[in-house]
Amino acid sequence: MRWMRIAAFVLVAGGAVTAWFLWSNRPPEVTVVAASRGEAAEIVYATGVIEPESWAKVTPVRRGRIVESCNCEGEPIEAGKLLFRLDDGEVKARVEEMRSRLELAQIELARTTGLFERGVATREKYDQLLAQVAELRAGLAAAESQLLDLEIRAPLGGQVLRIEGDVGEVAELGEALAWVGQPTPLRVIADVNEEDIPLVLVGQDALLKADAFPGRMLEATVSSITPMGDPDLKTYRVRLDLPGETPLRIGMSVDVNIVIRLESNAILVPAPALVGDAVQVVGVNGAVELRPVEIGVRGADAVQVTAGLEVGERVISPAIDGLATGDKIRTGGAEE
Repeated sequence: MRWMRIAAFVLVAGGAVTAWFLWSNRPPEVTVVAASRGEAAEIVYATGVIEPESWAKVTPVRRGRIVESCNCEGEPIEAGKLLFRLDDGEVKARVEEMRSRLELAQIELARTTGLFERGVATREKYDQLLAQVAELRAGLAAAESQLLDLEIRAPLGGQVLRIEGDVGEVAELGEALAWVGQPTPLRVIADVNEEDIPLVLVGQDALLKADAFPGRMLEATVSSITPMGDPDLKTYRVRLDLPGETPLRIGMSVDVNIVIRLESNAILVPAPALVGDAVQVVGVNGAVELRPVEIGVRGADAVQVTAGLEVGERVISPAIDGLATGDKIRTGGAEE
């Protein structure tokens, strides 16, 4: 009985080892995709922002506290309309002082001119008053110019796109208080890496993706390329025109895919199916063939196969490292 128990134990253990060996050495499970026909597009990727073709950022030229605001965000506006007024009390007082001093100096100059012409006043006195009047006139003009600088007006007509400053806040130099411009037409300003810019040409089509419109591809056309790039960011600015009916809005960010080459009726496989310049083809018997292919257009998601593969042949995607010709696989993933 003891030997029988030992024999049974050995049989069970041997079966378990065999099962473990078969399980651990089973063929790998892969996802198989059939090569198909479609359009192959080679693209240049960039990021961009939507902005009007005609617009301006309104900033103060002098620092000051905002005492008046038009409160006209979204409203139509004419060039020169007052948007903000900064605290001008001190400058106004200086202007009034300069005007009073100038008025007195002009009266004194007129009196001295008469005396000088009759030979009573000296030439030196006359010249001093003449210089004083000129100096006061220049000072008054400068003070009046400062007064105008405290009135922040629309640089162009159109629409007040956005208001940033509020009454009571201090407007700093270079700080945007408002944006003014024409709400249409719109364009995309995109930054393209310098290694890709030789491929981009005026007139090329582009497809846009925006988080505000998930799953929707929007169109644009390259309209201009800046002649000089940014040496720090190593990018070039590319402008793209949008159609009049675009749903995109000013300030939205978009992913820009500029189509630089398009092949129709191409044999396509997913980009992850490539192993260098080869694909892992699955035969009817479930064995793998590492087959060299010739590649045409390389897209972000799919690539064009120009030779070495036929429509309908099944390839492993994503490719599995280490598989060689003749290896067996299991197609556990759904075919696409």
